[in-house]
Amino acid sequence: MIWLRAVAFVLVVQLSVVGVLPWVLRDTGPRFAPGGWRFAGLTVAGAGTILLAVCNALFVRQGLGTAAPYDPPRNLVVAGPYRFVRNPMYLSALMIVGGVALWLGATALLAYALLLSLAYHGFVKYYEEPRLARRFGLAYAAYLRAVPRWRPRLRPIPGGPQPPIAGS
Repeated sequence: MIWLRAVAFVLVVQLSVVGVLPWVLRDTGPRFAPGGWRFAGLTVAGAGTILLAVCNALFVRQGLGTAAPYDPPRNLVVAGPYRFVRNPMYLSALMIVGGVALWLGATALLAYALLLSLAYHGFVKYYEEPRLARRFGLAYAAYLRAVPRWRPRLRPIPGGPQPPIAGS
């Protein structure tokens, strides 16, 4: 049942953010000739798509929840890409939108990616992090100290993947 809830959130919310809205905006505004950036954009968008799928799977398998704020993981997810950066799911969305912008040469999508990054930062800083701190306490405080919010670490957090940490 949890997989069904996760897939529903991906299809309704995440696909809207990284698929439907970019599709609507793709021909809006001035364009640029992507040249050699076209292949790079497609590669970044593809990597972002894979990362988004991995993050969603980790939320279900280890977190026992979904990416939806109304159905959050019950366990703190600190494995996989979460060992390198605290917000890989948001970064994956930015990779998809930014990559498609480069692939298509669409300045409107670059602007959308910038606005999306500002919205994500505000949401994470003022809603998500305080909520996770209350929910997971000292375990989350230690995670905050070990793993950066946006700029991935070059090495994973010490000790490798940790087992899921149950919420209180």
